[in-house]
Amino acid sequence: MADSANSKNYSIPIYGAGWVPPSALRSAVEPPADDEKDDGDKSSSSAPGNYVVLAGGGGEGNSGIRNALIVAQFDFDSNVLSDEPVARLGTGGDLPYRMAVHPGGEGLICSLPKSCRWFDWDFQSAENRSLGLRSSERVLEPLEDVGQQLALTFNNDGSLLAVGGEDGKLRVYKWPSMENILDQANAHASVKDLDFSPDGKLLASVGSGPCRIWDVSKSTSVASLMKENDEIFGYCRFSPTNNENQVLYITTMRDQGGSISKWSTTTWKRIKSKRVVRDPICAFNVSPNGKLLAIGTIEGDVLIVSSNNFQVQNVVKKAHLGLVTTLKFSEDSRALLSASMDSRVRVTVIKEEKKSGLSLWIVILVLLIAMAVFYAASNGILPLELNSILK
Repeated sequence: MADSANSKNYSIPIYGAGWVPPSALRSAVEPPADDEKDDGDKSSSSAPGNYVVLAGGGGEGNSGIRNALIVAQFDFDSNVLSDEPVARLGTGGDLPYRMAVHPGGEGLICSLPKSCRWFDWDFQSAENRSLGLRSSERVLEPLEDVGQQLALTFNNDGSLLAVGGEDGKLRVYKWPSMENILDQANAHASVKDLDFSPDGKLLASVGSGPCRIWDVSKSTSVASLMKENDEIFGYCRFSPTNNENQVLYITTMRDQGGSISKWSTTTWKRIKSKRVVRDPICAFNVSPNGKLLAIGTIEGDVLIVSSNNFQVQNVVKKAHLGLVTTLKFSEDSRALLSASMDSRVRVTVIKEEKKSGLSLWIVILVLLIAMAVFYAASNGILPLELNSILK
């Protein structure tokens, strides 16, 4: 698969990806010099761009593929992803498998085979404002020697961090103090996915068995969402707005294919389910505006789905040659970032649906008028001038 403007191969299998928050860029940019403050043209050219951060590599073996964190840049105006990374930070023999970017712009956390490590943003130079990463002096002691963590997530304001392990243990910490407020040894046989509710009071966890809902403040499970028949739960995401229509989405898999189910967050009952794809779902995300869902399949396809009726709005066939490992919408819901084990990263710009042709109601109205005119003409009740024209 050849590179295109919005799809690039960065030479390492990608397992984690995210958008760099604008707050990280604003805080890192140095103030302009006095002679540039009044120059409007210069201020626009020196403004930071849109960056994505990627995590992956070849693992602990001698495959020749290095483990690294990569920063790349995306230009919305031209729909172009940078040909080469703007920054690359090696992680030695440790594969950065899962990643969570702090929403406040502080940095990011990565899960390595035995521990979790924190990384800080770093501008490479004041001249080109190129964003990079550096290893942090901050050591996350409670997450040292805890084994492989398969899920990492912050709540919306970045005050809580949840991690779920391959061993089935679920932990929630206050950030940045790392005070442990939830420690569940057997949340699942293995924790696969986690997501906080918009207000940060609830946490959903998916692994083997049911999806479990946790009251973070009380450190207890408040609901178990049960599977139907031969379902296998995959990924979970709360709708991003905290209102009366708050719901939880869960992806499921059956012999018939991949489905999305919607659950009430008041009754914890299933509202509806719908099959959206024939292949197994291996990545899932919800847009910040709550309007769209995104799924990735093991065949490398990316689908964008309406959250309202679960109708597929866009399909990118073979967006990747390998299974899709991660999906992330941009903060403004304008674009979808996808990555894969095939080393390819893609940014898909979301285009609003344009209604083509005449509205159905207009078509119906025209037909009714035509029928009325025909009836009137047949019965001789039209004005003489119009009647003669029709005849």
